[in-house]
Amino acid sequence: MYRKILITTDGSAISSKTACAGTNFAQQMGAEVLALFVAPEYQYPIYVEIIPPSYPSEEEYRAAMQRAGNEHVQPILESCARKGVRAEGMTAFAESAALKIVDVAEKNGCDLIFMGSHGRSGWGQLLLGSVTNKVLSHSKIPVLVHRLIKDPTPVE
Repeated sequence: MYRKILITTDGSAISSKTACAGTNFAQQMGAEVLALFVAPEYQYPIYVEIIPPSYPSEEEYRAAMQRAGNEHVQPILESCARKGVRAEGMTAFAESAALKIVDVAEKNGCDLIFMGSHGRSGWGQLLLGSVTNKVLSHSKIPVLVHRLIKDPTPVE
């Protein structure tokens, strides 16, 4: 039914558990996986006239976020490898994670977005996380929202 599934992660334990469910789903569907971490764009400090020497440059920031993204998608790629699921990972940069998720899914030919109902900012949301809500409202392709029932554990 689905050929390519986008699985999102923010590096949290909840996201990791969702990714595990996503790799299981992809295996059942015989689909390949695109694992995605969206990092915020670099922000120049607007509260000072001169950038402090300890503040990272844009290149340093992007390199650090790329490393973090690789670390966050790696467990998904390893889980897929163990299950015989073809997978690739990527890190993208955007002001809006939700819009970037939708954009990456469309540009990479994904026919399903698999994501958690909550991520890091979930406690303040009553029903769905804000990123999940925005993806649902902007995506033209199906979105499968995985809701955790038990305490989160890392990707198997």
